[in-house]
Amino acid sequence: MGVSVKWLAHASFQIKAQGKIIYVDLEEYSDPSEKADLILVTHSHTDHCDPSKIQKVRTKDTVVIAPKDCIPKIGGNVKSLKPGEETMVDSIKVRAVEAYNYKRFRAPGQPFHPKGLGVGYLITAEGKTIYHAGDTEFISEMRQLGQVDVALLPCGGTYTMDNAEAADAALAINPKTVIPMHRWDKSPEELRKKVEANSNIKVLMLREGDECQVA
Repeated sequence: MGVSVKWLAHASFQIKAQGKIIYVDLEEYSDPSEKADLILVTHSHTDHCDPSKIQKVRTKDTVVIAPKDCIPKIGGNVKSLKPGEETMVDSIKVRAVEAYNYKRFRAPGQPFHPKGLGVGYLITAEGKTIYHAGDTEFISEMRQLGQVDVALLPCGGTYTMDNAEAADAALAINPKTVIPMHRWDKSPEELRKKVEANSNIKVLMLREGDECQVA
């Protein structure tokens, strides 16, 4: 069947694998159209967790995985995974990993995304692993992710890695493909040039609504 990744908006993606529909970080400007088998939420900020979009594609059989502070917003049956924990949804493996800021702060001593607020996810199906980094900086834990086929990396700066840091993260993770996300109005061209000049990694510059197959 193959695995495909579609960029909906911001950090929101639709992944098709094992005949299942997976969404990550549905938010206000995403436009999901197919009912979900699995919904993942990295953290509770409104640009990553829009309950109305989640309810649009949720069915009685949809599995929802999100951090605990998202549960009151989403409602219903929601499973939480801490970094290092994993679960199987049919034949799809989902593992939570760390995602946090250590140098970007909303106020002194208050990171935009403190450690423990949110997570990233490793999604493995049909022998392929997709890494959705969530909102994070280039953190040391990225060096221990293991084999990654596609890395979805934020690069807009302010709240997350900027292009230069995301490029360094990509080189450390060494996936086959990188898809820049959480870009705001900034071009990821700097990221692409740095990564492709220093590795065999392909950087896909998707537009919202574009879909690609995972090689």
